[in-house]
Amino acid sequence: MKRTHLILVLLLFPFVRLFAQVYEPTAPDTDTLELDDQRIHDLNSGKAVVEESTVMEMLDLVSSISTTRDVYLDIDTAIWNKYGFDRDEIPTYDDSVYMRRIQTLAYETTIPLTFNNHVKSFIELYANRRRQQSSRMLGFSYVYFPMFEEYLAKYNLPLELKYLAMVESALNPTAGSKAGAKGLWQFMKGTGAEYGLRVSTLVDDRYDPEKETEAACQYLKSLYARYEDWFLVLAAYNSGPGTVNKAILRARGVKNYWAIWPYLPAETRGYVPAFIAVTYVMNYAAEHNLYPSNPGLLLHGTDTVMVHDRVAFDQINECIGVPMEDLVFFNPQYTKRVIPGTKEYPYSLRMPTKYTLRFVQLEDSIYSYVSRSEKAREIIEEKVEKVSDSFIHVVKKGESLSSIARKYHVTTANIKRWNHLKRETVHVGQRLTIYRSGSPMAQVSKSTSSSAKTTSSKTTTTSTVKTHVVKKGETLNSISKKYGCTVNDLKKWNGLKSNTVIVGQKLKIKK
Repeated sequence: MKRTHLILVLLLFPFVRLFAQVYEPTAPDTDTLELDDQRIHDLNSGKAVVEESTVMEMLDLVSSISTTRDVYLDIDTAIWNKYGFDRDEIPTYDDSVYMRRIQTLAYETTIPLTFNNHVKSFIELYANRRRQQSSRMLGFSYVYFPMFEEYLAKYNLPLELKYLAMVESALNPTAGSKAGAKGLWQFMKGTGAEYGLRVSTLVDDRYDPEKETEAACQYLKSLYARYEDWFLVLAAYNSGPGTVNKAILRARGVKNYWAIWPYLPAETRGYVPAFIAVTYVMNYAAEHNLYPSNPGLLLHGTDTVMVHDRVAFDQINECIGVPMEDLVFFNPQYTKRVIPGTKEYPYSLRMPTKYTLRFVQLEDSIYSYVSRSEKAREIIEEKVEKVSDSFIHVVKKGESLSSIARKYHVTTANIKRWNHLKRETVHVGQRLTIYRSGSPMAQVSKSTSSSAKTTSSKTTTTSTVKTHVVKKGETLNSISKKYGCTVNDLKKWNGLKSNTVIVGQKLKIKK
């Protein structure tokens, strides 16, 4: 009889264990991990799960967002505070209340929301320890949730998945993790590429809210087709399908999140509890005396224009006055502050609404602003080249007047004379005019620095001779007209037998 009972217990044990883990997971088996009693207690209580998640990191990042200069969301505390709480009051409730409220939420979705110690730990995080950040997320939900719900409905996904972005990024559009995930939905580069999110030198689509939201919906739908269990889907979204598959194998093939919970990475063990907790807190915010912080310009203060040509943020800033910090914050996908738009493939640009009409009115001028500047620089450089054959050297760290002189095969005395320097000291960033060897100024400098013993007749001869370096497109005829002489003069002075000259050839010009 005892043997029969033992066999029966052994057969039922896996099912009993599974039933227990569905709602209250336990710490990993000590056969596979070395854990002390305190560690096991912390895991079971939910404390360690919260501390090991990236949720707090993202909540702290959202505190640094500054977009609330203008008011677009009126928060009437008398209306929102329907329970009459004091301003700083932090309500607390029995577990039975949490359980009942979460059951109510679960009744209205296909996601099997449950309550346990791990969920409770995250409720305390959102509703008590990080109240200010939770209020900010509530405010940002007015900005992003309508768009999230539109795409979730498009892919026939539960609308409650919108709360997943709160776990991932705390609704910070510029969020980036230490692991390299980016944006509201925290896509890694490789996974994003599978769903059409391009990353180039200038553009990172993971920072584009609409593109990344659609990619997230596609990824979630794909994961559900594989697992047919929303909690396993969330775990795979966080840690990857490979990690979840390994955890299922270690749990003897049981495809249940709470069954594989002990075998998941520390961050993923807190992922589903955090999702359930934030879903609860956002739906019962008033019961916890939490109200949305003003999202500022993000709500109704911005609009989008399409950019049809390559343009830099600083040119938009200079042309129509859009604050640089707004351009950077509202458009984090342009990582180098340059928009590579074309007529065939325009890019979107978000900015405060008051500037959008001016952008449309002056669009062509904004695009041509850079090209005009570059053209002006080219013309100036061309004129300088023709007149004096000079250029500007910007002093770099470690350079001296003598090292610069050696670099360009001139003397320090020349550089001092050309730049009216009294001493040989130069500083980083200083701009020095340098004349190329063979230019008129260089020739004059060479002649004036020649030996004092040179006869006056030789000095006169040298000073009346110029050297012209043939440039692309020049002929003897065009050069003769430039210096007021004849072609025969040029041929005589330089011993030429034909009228042919080549680029770079040096010609003597006599007055």
